[in-house]
Amino acid sequence: MHWLREVLLVAGAATTAALLTALQGPVPADIPLLIVFSTGISLPLLIRRVLPLTAAVTSAVIALAGMAQLHRWEGMLVPMAVFCTAVYYRSRRPALVLAVSTCWMAGICMVINAGVLALTNMVIMTIAPVATGYALRLHRDRADQTLRVQRAEAERVLAEERNWLARNVHDSVGHHLTAIRLQAAAARRTRGDTSATRALETISDLSLSALTEVRDLLQTLSEHPAALQPGTADLERLAGQLTSAGRTITLRRSGRGGVMPPAVDHTAYRVVQEALTNVVRHSDATEVTVHLRQDDHGLRVEVLDNGAPAPASQAEGQGIRGMRERVHLLHGTLSVGPVETGGWRVRADLPREGNAW
Repeated sequence: MHWLREVLLVAGAATTAALLTALQGPVPADIPLLIVFSTGISLPLLIRRVLPLTAAVTSAVIALAGMAQLHRWEGMLVPMAVFCTAVYYRSRRPALVLAVSTCWMAGICMVINAGVLALTNMVIMTIAPVATGYALRLHRDRADQTLRVQRAEAERVLAEERNWLARNVHDSVGHHLTAIRLQAAAARRTRGDTSATRALETISDLSLSALTEVRDLLQTLSEHPAALQPGTADLERLAGQLTSAGRTITLRRSGRGGVMPPAVDHTAYRVVQEALTNVVRHSDATEVTVHLRQDDHGLRVEVLDNGAPAPASQAEGQGIRGMRERVHLLHGTLSVGPVETGGWRVRADLPREGNAW
């Protein structure tokens, strides 16, 4: 279909040049010569994309010859269009196209002995095609740039959604699976005991909770990523799930202030969840304290344990990177590391409205 479109373009240009000549007055006596030159100036359109300047020069030379042979001919409109396409498809040095067009028009003026008025029109007809082609190319470049920016923005949004999904799956499912593993281990140690029954019941509840969170997470991703998520009100339940015979988790709240924005409330929950999960996975801590201190500026979250410092290989894993990303999105700060008195501390300062702590 491409070649057919190109052939129709050449045929249309040649026919237009011949018909305009016929409509302007008496039909030239040499009809075959009119057809040959009209077709000749149109054929270079076939190579306008590959060799734009060559096409323009070829069409201009044929037009110059036609003007010398035919006393009256409107064929010069086609070379003007080819010069326009030459600037459009030639991304560099449009001044060269303008120079060639000027030389061609000067030749036309010499052939037809143009007067002052005709010479002025010729100058305009020289500049207009080049200016039009240049303007069209600028418009095309801006459109391409806009499209690239839109694609880059779409890719950025998609990457953020993927990171958001990865963080939530890691935070929610990872936490539940860790708790399930602990409860299962406790059940194996106390088989036949009433504690085993409670542990197995907890495993059932956590499994159901994990499945529910995964379903909600996927539904949230398809509808709106900022939908309602767990908050600090759920921390008592979280601490209870991870408390065991050898580990005590204490939750303390202090300070004053109104209700926190949902994003701050949810981020605080995820920070505590990740910190407690890391304690369970990587630490021998027996006591963990979670302290939430709220004031008019925002919320400070601190998780302190009495375990040995984590190995360097675990100090900055996927979970901590996820916490940093969450806190950074709220313009907050996060510090993770050992304390002088022993143990490990995670502290996040979350501003209420994006102001510095």
